[in-house]
Amino acid sequence: MRIAFLVAPEGVEQIELTDPWQAAKDAGHEPVLVSTKQGEIQAFEHLDKADTFPVDEVVGESAPDSFGGLVLPGGVANPDFLRMDDKAVAFVRDFFEHGRPVAAICHAPWTLVEADVVRGRELTSWPSLQTDIRNAGGTWVDKQVKVCDHGAGKLVTSRKPDDLKAFCETFLDVFAESS
Repeated sequence: MRIAFLVAPEGVEQIELTDPWQAAKDAGHEPVLVSTKQGEIQAFEHLDKADTFPVDEVVGESAPDSFGGLVLPGGVANPDFLRMDDKAVAFVRDFFEHGRPVAAICHAPWTLVEADVVRGRELTSWPSLQTDIRNAGGTWVDKQVKVCDHGAGKLVTSRKPDDLKAFCETFLDVFAESS
């Protein structure tokens, strides 16, 4: 399965990109780094610059239907940049409209809120997003990993980097069920 990893040109939490990426590769999937600009993205370790990674495809030029699933890594700045990009928001919304699975960790649900896809869903995130999720019609829960199948497509969410092992195992299981 081709899996889109959507990130902004800077601000993604590196471990929330690299651990799920490696888990997808190890499971035999093809992870594809999608961003809003060509070139490289700048990852962060909390607030400090970390490594850079080459962009494979640019949102708006990349067809959402060429992917079997979507992973949204967190980082504070990453989803905030993405939610300000209409093409990125439309890319995310397309996965929900067509029932393809989505996995989001930490601050990534901010992009889901902007795409108006959390209404009626139960999800988790970094705790500071719970008011935004509730205001967008979702139900926030404090769990290591939450799978929600209310609506088209399954949504897998986790709170933080400490949840990565459970997040990776769960999204891989959910994505495999949908293929």
